[in-house]
Amino acid sequence: MVEIKTPEEIALMREAGRVVAHALAAARDLAEPGRTTADLDRAAAGVIAEAGAEPLFLGYQPAWAPTPFPGVICVSVNDEIVHGPPGQRVLADGDLVSVDCGARLRGWSGDAAISFVVGEADPADLALIAATEAALARGVAAARPGSRLGDVGHAIAAEARAAGYGLTADHGGHGIGRTMHEAPDVANDGRPGRGYELRPGLALAIEPMLVRGGSDGYAHGEDGWTVLSDDGGRAAHCEHTIAVTEDGPVVLTLP
Repeated sequence: MVEIKTPEEIALMREAGRVVAHALAAARDLAEPGRTTADLDRAAAGVIAEAGAEPLFLGYQPAWAPTPFPGVICVSVNDEIVHGPPGQRVLADGDLVSVDCGARLRGWSGDAAISFVVGEADPADLALIAATEAALARGVAAARPGSRLGDVGHAIAAEARAAGYGLTADHGGHGIGRTMHEAPDVANDGRPGRGYELRPGLALAIEPMLVRGGSDGYAHGEDGWTVLSDDGGRAAHCEHTIAVTEDGPVVLTLP
């Protein structure tokens, strides 16, 4: 069932989204060669706790996962696309890092992700990140009243394909509100004019995942959580929680 939020509920989601944005910024600010992914997790956890919010990822265990998720954020490095658990991995100069974070504040959720390079960046990685951000922006712009989910997916895929990148199969966004994952599913590809019609009050997490090399394939790591590109291509992941309003899409996960 798709839940339509009131303007007051959307305002509460904006507060949760602000917490997520600050947690992501704290993780990014700490990221430098020699830091561990657990260091980034602690930084984000501190922001969430100080705001009086609760982390959405910690202890989360969907049916396919072998264990509860052990961290506050997902930290995926280089050819890791999403869902990387934080731990003792040491970041190195030139690593491409994607950080995903979710938090609930006063009963309402926010979810967002950023990608960046630690230290000196390969221009090809910067181009990948820019393309992923552009695909996210195109998807957000398509989320207008009267549009359909197929329009959102088509906008994302058109941007990714035109730039020559792979678009991770079987992974995409989702509805969001009182819980992290709600209906509807938001695919990163689609046919224009098809799928669920968007209405004011609908809240969505839109999250393209692009891969250098053009492959859409993926594999799971030994930890049972991490999703990796199947050909070793580096990946980027960018996400915002947005609300569909009468005046168009509004991003809720900004600082």
